[in-house]
Amino acid sequence: MKKYKYYFHKPRGEIAKDILTLLAVSGALVLSGSFAASAFWRIILQKHKKHEKKKFCDTFTRLQRKGLVVVERHGHDLKIALTPEGRRAAGYMQIDKLKINHPKKWDGFWRLILFDIANLRTPQRNAFRGMLKELEFVPFQKSVWVHAFDCTAEIELLSDFFGIQEEVRLILTKDTGNDSFFRKHFHI
Repeated sequence: MKKYKYYFHKPRGEIAKDILTLLAVSGALVLSGSFAASAFWRIILQKHKKHEKKKFCDTFTRLQRKGLVVVERHGHDLKIALTPEGRRAAGYMQIDKLKINHPKKWDGFWRLILFDIANLRTPQRNAFRGMLKELEFVPFQKSVWVHAFDCTAEIELLSDFFGIQEEVRLILTKDTGNDSFFRKHFHI
């Protein structure tokens, strides 16, 4: 089975992933003292000892130039935070770990994902369809997929990631006709 490639906007470097993830989790880092930059490097180094200091500095500078990270100095304090674009890039890194929670009790609603993506955007359509498969959606038709559990946030993240917000719709319904296949698939 062919693995879909959906890394259109995602930062590729392991160091960039670590920096963006750390800043996304912590919100912003405020480091005090004249050795604030080396303290930030030590925080990253504690997690991954494989990063060299020069590569880390080069990556951090590149993230600053791209406008993903902002550094503000207040006296001896150094505040490092993500810009809105940086938060979006950090959110895109969550695509790999995306998972839909399966609560113990089903709410009785089926989630229908409908999309109509033009042929000019075939790579986005195929990648979006591949992600739906990975998230255990069941095809109803080629461009209509079904899931039993709440997936609103996941679909919003995916449609934003692929740039297809206008072409994707999420519909909640109680009736899909003969739903025995869907019930069996989702163990309901």
